[in-house]
Amino acid sequence: MNSAAAQKTYLKMQSKLLEDDKAVCYLVEVIAKCSQNISWATMVDGKKFSHERIRRISMDQFYKIVFNQEDAFFRLCKVLPLIIDDVIAEGKLEKSKNTVFKELKEISPDILKSLYLLSFKTYEGFNKL
Repeated sequence: MNSAAAQKTYLKMQSKLLEDDKAVCYLVEVIAKCSQNISWATMVDGKKFSHERIRRISMDQFYKIVFNQEDAFFRLCKVLPLIIDDVIAEGKLEKSKNTVFKELKEISPDILKSLYLLSFKTYEGFNKL
């Protein structure tokens, strides 16, 4: 997200907090550097702002809140290979051959496991892979 979009998003969240004193706003990062649920600090017109109820949160922590389950995102990712296998078996996706698959297999023989480990290694539950 560029700085202009971040400022605009932050100001909308700040406005929501002014309208509703019980609100909590989340910037959900689908692929974050690590598992997190932290106060979001950003610059608005050259001044740093942060608020405890304006949060930056990784997908695993967001699912944890939504489903009230520590490893909810991990559980979703765990069933995705079955769904992908079903789609491939129906012929809706073709298997590709390129260096990406080779590189992923160097991480783990299971390509989907490799994708998860590469993207979500610090997220809740993924240390179980």
